[in-house]
Order: sequence, then structure tokens, then C-alpha cells
Amino acid sequence: PVAAGSAVRGVTDQEIRFGIAAPFSGSAKELGRQMKLGIDAAFNRVNETGGVEGRMLKLIAADDGYEPTRTADAMKQLYEKDQVFGIIGNVGTPTAVVAVPYALERKLLFFGAFTGANVLRHDPPDRYVFNYRASYAEETDAVVRYLVKLRRIPIRQIAVFAQQDTYGDSGFAGVSKAVRALGVSDAAIVRLNYKRNTVDVDDAINQLKLQKPPIKAVVMVATYRAAAKFIEKTHDLFPGMIYTNVSFVGSTALADELMLLGPRYASGVIVTQVVPAVSGYSSIVLEYKNALAKYFPGEAPDYVSLEGYVAANVLIQGLKRAGPQLDTEKLIDVLENT
Repeated sequence: PVAAGSAVRGVTDQEIRFGIAAPFSGSAKELGRQMKLGIDAAFNRVNETGGVEGRMLKLIAADDGYEPTRTADAMKQLYEKDQVFGIIGNVGTPTAVVAVPYALERKLLFFGAFTGANVLRHDPPDRYVFNYRASYAEETDAVVRYLVKLRRIPIRQIAVFAQQDTYGDSGFAGVSKAVRALGVSDAAIVRLNYKRNTVDVDDAINQLKLQKPPIKAVVMVATYRAAAKFIEKTHDLFPGMIYTNVSFVGSTALADELMLLGPRYASGVIVTQVVPAVSGYSSIVLEYKNALAKYFPGEAPDYVSLEGYVAANVLIQGLKRAGPQLDTEKLIDVLENT
């Protein structure tokens, strides 16, 4: 007789295999490492109590270095060689531009990616794509309202420091939309660019120096190293500058980079978040910290690994509700009704 579930890719009587394509090398590697850490902590926790319907959850990682040119190979490795059941926690927008169509073509679950870009937020939604996090449009809207309403900064004195790709585009579009929502033209918003996987911020800074009236706040759509470099090089040139970041920056990694330069560089830097406060006492955060201490002693709590942990827990709930006869379509029906 055929073993139950043997007809379903990545599912045996003993295990369910998931894949993550993310940067595990290069200047954004901390984002991939933390995302995987959080998912592994959640998987380890459920595996210790017998898994889901007796199946152990396994996460297989493929490194794309946060370069879209490498993402297709990473996805292919996970799908063809590792035969994963689904994808969880992929990192990045430019990489998602490649990974999402790959998953959709193969009816492969694409769950809880670490990006707030619209490529994952179609209306109506793509059947195989599930987001845990808020969108960059929501994050940038919150930050523009904060800068204008609470800090009383004129819109013409707000600039955007953005990665020169679809991630930066997505954040910049969010700022433009937020500005229009306040009834102001978005035509004059200045975009300062840098290239992905570099800390080459000199052009952006030269452009910043030319602005009249002077810029008082910068909305940053960057990753931690470039963001830290930009703050380091502009902090003393523009006293009192307000720096805000979307959550993808990797808050803990950014804070660590800035604290190496000195506490004054970290002071007043704002990051919007899409998960509960890591320092808080919500039940999920306490559970996450216990799991982290148990399975990865010495690893400090981090906003990115917390997101991986929460997203994995939502997936685990779906897997449990789907029951013993697991397949992708059934799981998606369950997730859509959760």
C-alpha cells in the first residue's frame, strides 16, 4: 500500500519540508539569519511535542545573497532538489519579484515573506501567497503622518533615502501615496538613492546637501548597513535631523551598527514595526523568548527573528487545522478561513 501523504511533495509520514530563500551571505545576511532563526525556533518547539500529526517540520535554506539574479537558482534548488512542500520567510522585494511567479507557476505555497511590497499584495490576492506583515504603504503612511502631524515638519522638508530597486520603489510609492492622502502634491518629494548590497551613499548625501529649504526628516527605505552609513555621514552635517526606517531595515542590526559608532548616532532613530515590541510582555513575545533561549542560547531577541517566529506559528496553526491528509490546496482553504 502507498504510505499516506507520499503523493504530496515534501510530505512523508515523518516530516513536512519547507524552504526559505534568503540572504545568508553578503551585506544583508543578518536578515536571512534572523528570519531562519525565528522559524527554526517555532518549528523546534512544535517538533518537541511530536510535530504536527506526528510529522516533524523541517526548514531547508538556500542562499540568494539578496540578489534577484540568484533567486531563481535558490528557488529551483528548494523545489526540485529538496522537494519542499512550501516556502516560508523568504527575504526581500527584488528577490520576491523572481520568487513569487516561480511559486505561483508551480502552485507552491509562498508564506510569510519578509517584505511589505505590493508584488505580494495583489487584489484579488494570489491564491498561493500569504502575508503576515503589514505593507510598506501602511508603514510609510504611519511615518509621514507622524512627521507632519506630530513633529510639524513641512512635506517639502521630508526626503526619502531609498534602495535603487523595487524595494526602494515600493517604499517611495508609499510615501507619495501618504503625501497625496494629506492633500498635497507628491511631485516635489526628493528621492536619494543607493545601490543594493552596497554602502555607497555619497551621491545621496551630495544630493541632500543641495536641497533648499534644508531637509529636516529622512524616510529611509534601506537595509541596516547602508542606513547606518547614511546616518553616520549626515548626523553631524544636519543636527536635529529625524531619521525613520521601515521595519525591513533590521532594527536590532541597525541599532548594533549605530552603537558601534557611538550612542549619539542611535539616539532618536525611528523604526516602524509590524510585530509586537520585543521588550514587551505579550504572551507571544514571552513564548518566543523562551523558545530562543532554549534552542538558540546566546542569541539575543531580535525584531526579525520574532517576525519569523510569529509567521511560522500562524502556519503551524494552519497545518494543525488541515489535519492528517495534508496537501497544498487543503492548507490554503484552511488558511483563507482562519
